[in-house]
Amino acid sequence: MSPGLWLGLTLLGALHAQAHASTPGLIPAPSLLRVPLQPNFQDDQFQGKWYVLGLAGNAIKKEEQGRFKMYTTTYELKEDGSYNATSTLLRDGRCDYWIRTFVPGSRPGQFHLGNIKSFPALRSYTVRVVATDYRRFAMVFFKKVSEKEYFKTTLYGRTKELTPDLKENFVRFAKSLGLTDDHILFPIPISQCIDQA
Repeated sequence: MSPGLWLGLTLLGALHAQAHASTPGLIPAPSLLRVPLQPNFQDDQFQGKWYVLGLAGNAIKKEEQGRFKMYTTTYELKEDGSYNATSTLLRDGRCDYWIRTFVPGSRPGQFHLGNIKSFPALRSYTVRVVATDYRRFAMVFFKKVSEKEYFKTTLYGRTKELTPDLKENFVRFAKSLGLTDDHILFPIPISQCIDQA
């Protein structure tokens, strides 16, 4: 897969995975060897606010399409090279915030959950920046291992615009991980909560 095709960043968070923890017959998570890594990752350029334009994962359900609202994740780079990642979403009519720390892994662009010991059931949580041009798009891959293996890829944009070529590339990448159309959705753009400073 050409890194130039993937102007994206993928986040495998637990946003909806926990809600579907009892999902039988999950598609197996791919080996990290099958997941591209952005060459020459620039952590300072990656930081900032990203809109979630697309989601695909083995616990994502296509029937949520039309009900799933767009949210944002803001990456704040710290002096030690880790990120504070804050997701902002509209839930039950109010703004909700979900904060994680992603600590650098063995390769630039790969991270793991910083306070994993706070989650006894969680064995590992890996975040890998698949591709990004830093200015417009990014794709990020997330893999969470607890009693089952969950994985997700997230398509980020610096704006809410989802272009046809970006959508096509994201779908192609998701399918390369073994997912089907039933596991891919595109959140509804909203302004409440996510457009606040």
